[in-house]
Amino acid sequence: MLVWQPYRAALNLAKTHVGVDTLLRISELKSRSSLRILNAQPFSNPLHLRRPLTMGSINCKEYKTTGSTPKKEKSTGGAVGSYQSKCSNQSPSTTMSTDASSPDSEYTSAVPVNCNIADLKENEMRQVDFDEDTRVLVVKQNDRLLAVGAKCSHYGAPLQTGALGLGRVRCPWHGACFNLETGDIEDFPGLDSLPCYRVEVSNKGQVLLRAKRSDLANNKRLKNMVKRKPDDQRVFIVVGGGPSGAVAVETIRQEGFTGRLIFVCREDYLPYDRVKISKAMSLNIEQLRFRDEDFYKEYDIELWLGVAAEKLDSAQKELHCSNGYVVKYDKIYLATGCSAFRPPIPGVNLQNVLTVRELADTKAILASITPESRVVCLGSSFIALEAAAGLVSKVQSVTVVGRENVPLKAAFGAEIGQRVLQLFEDNKVVMRMESGITEIVGDAEGKVAEVVLVDGTRLPCDLLILGTGSKLNTQFLAKSGVKVNRNGSVDVTDFLESNVPDVYVGGDIANAHIHGLAHDRVNIGHYQLAQYHGRVAAINMCGGVKKLEAVPFFFTLIFGKGIRYAGHGSYKEVIIDGSMEDFKFVAYFINEADTVTAVASCGRDPVVAQFAELISQGKCLGRSQIADPATREDWTKKLGEPLPQVR
Repeated sequence: MLVWQPYRAALNLAKTHVGVDTLLRISELKSRSSLRILNAQPFSNPLHLRRPLTMGSINCKEYKTTGSTPKKEKSTGGAVGSYQSKCSNQSPSTTMSTDASSPDSEYTSAVPVNCNIADLKENEMRQVDFDEDTRVLVVKQNDRLLAVGAKCSHYGAPLQTGALGLGRVRCPWHGACFNLETGDIEDFPGLDSLPCYRVEVSNKGQVLLRAKRSDLANNKRLKNMVKRKPDDQRVFIVVGGGPSGAVAVETIRQEGFTGRLIFVCREDYLPYDRVKISKAMSLNIEQLRFRDEDFYKEYDIELWLGVAAEKLDSAQKELHCSNGYVVKYDKIYLATGCSAFRPPIPGVNLQNVLTVRELADTKAILASITPESRVVCLGSSFIALEAAAGLVSKVQSVTVVGRENVPLKAAFGAEIGQRVLQLFEDNKVVMRMESGITEIVGDAEGKVAEVVLVDGTRLPCDLLILGTGSKLNTQFLAKSGVKVNRNGSVDVTDFLESNVPDVYVGGDIANAHIHGLAHDRVNIGHYQLAQYHGRVAAINMCGGVKKLEAVPFFFTLIFGKGIRYAGHGSYKEVIIDGSMEDFKFVAYFINEADTVTAVASCGRDPVVAQFAELISQGKCLGRSQIADPATREDWTKKLGEPLPQVR
């Protein structure tokens, strides 16, 4: 039997969360015994991605964005949420309000979808068609029906194949998380949230959905954002135009801050998706940017492009900038990221010795190559390998020079590294492992002409790409009062505040706690973690209380092979499940205590997303649970189980 919301309880809930319009609807229902309100909750604006996306090569839609900003109807205030259903296996009455079914209603009429409540199992996710262009994810959990958009707002992954947690769903490709009640994005990557739908069930068990009409015309859903009020004299500054800063400025406005908001960006471009530039170098800023310029103008976010932070005076609460301005602030968020490291090799400053960190770098690389170019990539980590994979079809030759015996050994271990080595050789990339460059030799014009390896071998070279690590951009914090570690990172609390009140730090430069087995702070330069930091810092700056609870998650795409990784920590052993040869495997990284610290996979989604969700719930995975291949995936059933009560 359905668990109906009693009339008075629904009325009280409506007074608190919905408003007068819904109160009128509830009053009308009092005299209509055949109709019931399932759960009076506010709505969110939906996001609809019109065409399905599939995993594949760099040219597939997984790596395509529009760079445009979705338009949002003016907010009338109130919370953002969804209207969901409580249910049981017995058939309820049809639920409908007269107002919701009227022609001029802001919601569509109830649309029957290919789903019956009797067919849904507990903790089952099912994708249904709302119309020919719109897919919806229906979830049954805790005897309730919930309905949100079916595609991840990041790159459009089908969430039906993702990891279902307690009250949220995690993207199978890159780990973004969405709340099933509100559709709001809670972990990253991405910026936008999912639509929510009203769920109704007929007396025959037919599931029906309603969508907000205005949202059906939009591609993206933005959470409610406020604008600046002239009488609010507070000033917040966000320093750093990367993914962390981009999320922070939006969240600050979403949290209701109406003061002056300054966004200091060192590059000349609007904030963009930096993770793509080493994978698809031909993309332009219109394809990469998070939002267009009109978006920042609409929400009174002052963009200072081409401006760097030069000095922070925390005692006076002043930021000195490269444009000559000194700005006083009430609170400041520092997410200045890192810069590519150029090792002290003779000749490193010759022309055509380049790095891959920013959009300007990829433009310089593309401008310097021809079909006859001979390219050398120094380093065998992600940046160098992605650059090599992206260029090998455009030039005469690509050679990777790496220090270890196999690439990616530190991240994935020797066995996966060996398979990656073979993949590159199969794609005509020359791999010179257990080597290095001792000298870079130039020509008469000051351009690189060849490189000298540690064994004395001289390689012809028209372009040298350095994938040799990075350095943290915290030099401007000298004598600021903010404590900076020897590696340039900054220790922060679990709320991302530094040792100086009102100075928040996140992204690559933060030394912060993570969710998992690491008891000490760690400095991790992950794209997903940077965006998460931006959200957490913004909430706390605006007076909320949000603790760090993210699980590190990263991904790469090389020659069409997507590799995911979640977790963090040292390991003594790697258990491989599946076929390395076919690139369909799961790797479990196990530490000295026989605990799984991380999981990597290729072609086996959503297991990495499931592991990330498991760790985020405060649970862990032991070696004994994955020792038997026949029961190796049984641990995924723990995702729907609550934590045991601790007395």
